[in-house]
Amino acid sequence: MTHRQVAESVCKTLRGAGHQAYLVGGCVRDILLGREPSDYDVSTDATPDQVQSLFPQSLAVGAQFGVIIVTDGVLPVEVATFRSDVGYSDGRHPDKVVFSGSAREDVRRRDFTINALLLDPETNEVLDYVGGRDDLEAGIIRAIGSPSERFREDKLRMIRAVRFAARFRYSIEAATFSAITKLAPDICQVSAERIRDELTKILTEGAARPGFELLDQTRLLPEILPEIARLKGVEQPPEFHPEGDVWIHTLMMLEQLQPGCSPTLAWGVLLHDAGKPATFTPPSGPAGRIRFDHHVEVGTRMAEAICRRLRFSNDDTEQIAALVENHLRFKDVGQMRLATLKRFVRLNRFEEHLELHRLDCLSSHGNLDAYHFLRRFLAQTPADQVRPPRLVTGDDLIRMGFLPGPWFKQILDSVEEAQLNGRFPSREAALEYVKQSFNPPGDST
Repeated sequence: MTHRQVAESVCKTLRGAGHQAYLVGGCVRDILLGREPSDYDVSTDATPDQVQSLFPQSLAVGAQFGVIIVTDGVLPVEVATFRSDVGYSDGRHPDKVVFSGSAREDVRRRDFTINALLLDPETNEVLDYVGGRDDLEAGIIRAIGSPSERFREDKLRMIRAVRFAARFRYSIEAATFSAITKLAPDICQVSAERIRDELTKILTEGAARPGFELLDQTRLLPEILPEIARLKGVEQPPEFHPEGDVWIHTLMMLEQLQPGCSPTLAWGVLLHDAGKPATFTPPSGPAGRIRFDHHVEVGTRMAEAICRRLRFSNDDTEQIAALVENHLRFKDVGQMRLATLKRFVRLNRFEEHLELHRLDCLSSHGNLDAYHFLRRFLAQTPADQVRPPRLVTGDDLIRMGFLPGPWFKQILDSVEEAQLNGRFPSREAALEYVKQSFNPPGDST
């Protein structure tokens, strides 16, 4: 069954037991927009206990809030009991949930009108109690009821408003927009993980540039990523960056990110020039130009700090920092020794490094010579030459009379350097190189 068929089957079972049941929320919005929903939610007057009795294999992931996950074994459907929420002391979860028999009352607790539509799976009739269809047709993101109340209930909704507006190319309704700008400092009360995940969606849903422009316009950007807000107005040397300041350059790169792109690539693009504001040096003398000495090193440390602040995994932090750290090395690939070039393309997830470089060039001087050089190199160089098996190992050195110690690495690195440069036709030649170039400790010959 398709995901929609699973959701409709859940509704049919609930209705067969005498309950109301509707598709609700984002899946209804996407169906009306002709998009394929990524998930399906069902709203019902059945209590969590009643839902679980009808679906014994269900998961009570949020039963206290009336939420049960029903699955066909593969595709999950979130089933939520009609409810009204009372108080949000922590700015995320309701202090008290009152279950209800009214779908009309239930949708009024939701965030935006376009996310509060109900669909009767039997008749395909859309139930709209908040004006969501009109806002869908007009391209408007509007908070339900009082925007300030909706955002105080869950501060993350402010970033979600930006994400939906960017994704659908909608405008944010005036009162909703005003409430975000006033409450923007409160966004810091949201957990770092939730902010990170919402920003990652903005970066990877195909609307990163309008998303970050809206984050700036709503005053959210200085609160959640002050390092990126500082890119605005930082001039660059026009001979290399005719497009403008660092902010404009970064926006142009974000604009080219494809929907579904790697999150680490997207964050690498966003942060690759984060070190420029702190290292900006104005032109000195008539022939001088703007400089950003050591901005890569500074930017790498900043990227690592931002990733730690937003609770990225160690693997993602390492990759994002590596993308920042290596983004200027591409200008030297034509002059690299063969061994250095091979080590460079062996960087973890090198395709992300290469794509960041391509976007960097297209958003500045437009010169893709290094990009095409590397594409040719990768196409023409067999993988076993880029990452060949070691010709000499530590065990070989011990058999040759070397005692284990720090010089092992020096010897093995020297052998690998020569190997990558194509110096050895065989393992025997590499062993002979060690005999001729290094003496075991204590060997007087």
